[in-house]
Amino acid sequence: MKATDVPAIAGAYLFRPTPYTDERGFFCRTFDAGVVRSAGIDPDAFVQDSLSRSVRGVLRGLHLRSGAGEAKLVRCSYGRIFDVVVDLRPDSPTYLGHATFELSGETQATLYVPAGCAHGFQALTDTADTSYRIDRPHDPAEDVTIAFDDPDLAIDWPLPVTSMSERDRRAPSLADVLKQREN
Repeated sequence: MKATDVPAIAGAYLFRPTPYTDERGFFCRTFDAGVVRSAGIDPDAFVQDSLSRSVRGVLRGLHLRSGAGEAKLVRCSYGRIFDVVVDLRPDSPTYLGHATFELSGETQATLYVPAGCAHGFQALTDTADTSYRIDRPHDPAEDVTIAFDDPDLAIDWPLPVTSMSERDRRAPSLADVLKQREN
């Protein structure tokens, strides 16, 4: 497994494992505390694992946590997703920048999303399973959502949106979220 920094988002990393394939399928290490530690991330900080299953065209996000934020490791364990990270840390050199990735069950790459960044994804395959490892227990009172189609972000989502949660559908603009954070 190799850690590569993501230049468009300061402090973000992409962890690329080496899947071993044969006639049975494949085997792959999806988390290695030593490799995570070598990237400057505390592997013991992660406290909760979650999994979502989405169908083609489903869009989830853009989500972040208020307060201390939430760092996460994100991996598509089955299928393919178009993944997006938006840097909303005012002191970051990549503030308001965003980066996109295609994560897939074939590569099993894991993306480290630093606390203070918004995250979202769209399923590209009929079934896409996405796993998250987060560094704080979830508190719904701290959930923040930004409109996926905000013109200031101009994210080029690859597919028409087939479904999303009501919360994501009603999400405020990036400008409104930033104003609220200032108050």
